[in-house]
Amino acid sequence: MSLKGVRVGFALTGSHCTIGKVLDQMEKLVEAGAQVTPIISDSVNETDTRFGSAAKWKEEIGKRTKNDLITTIPEAEPVGPGKLFDIMIIAPCSGNTLAKLAMGITDTPVLMAAKAHLRNGGPLVLGISTNDGLSINAKNLGLILNMKNIYFVPFGQDNPEEKTNSLVAHMNLICETLEEALKGKQIQPVLREYIN
Repeated sequence: MSLKGVRVGFALTGSHCTIGKVLDQMEKLVEAGAQVTPIISDSVNETDTRFGSAAKWKEEIGKRTKNDLITTIPEAEPVGPGKLFDIMIIAPCSGNTLAKLAMGITDTPVLMAAKAHLRNGGPLVLGISTNDGLSINAKNLGLILNMKNIYFVPFGQDNPEEKTNSLVAHMNLICETLEEALKGKQIQPVLREYIN
């Protein structure tokens, strides 16, 4: 399946250490002919970290997608009624966003867009990156794995010796995961050994 002409909502949340890996995949989608609209959480929009400043990330995202960023809840609200996307992805999807999605909380632009997109029955893909995926957030992961129209980029333990509860998606599989999700299928296997 080609991604040419596919309207992709690409949302990024505050797993700041993973944003750099995701930008290359975002660019691959654009090169494949997808129409990529970026959506960022408040954390990405406002927080400077050791991995980069908010201004730097926003500039990079805009440059790679050649589109304006959705940065507020009012800007994200039309996603549902306007049926703006064929598919949406949240990558990196932080543990905070994962938990809120599981509980139906809509307090960021990313969650508003995701909920609005799901309302239309559209596929939502999650590329998780969370330090507590095998601890306090495991229950939320379990809930979402059973939700209709939600798919996962395959993931694994990124550092089982030092961070035993941490899970990170294989971001290099974003394009393949989107292609399968557009067919209504979960790419398999979901659990894979993580190799840095």
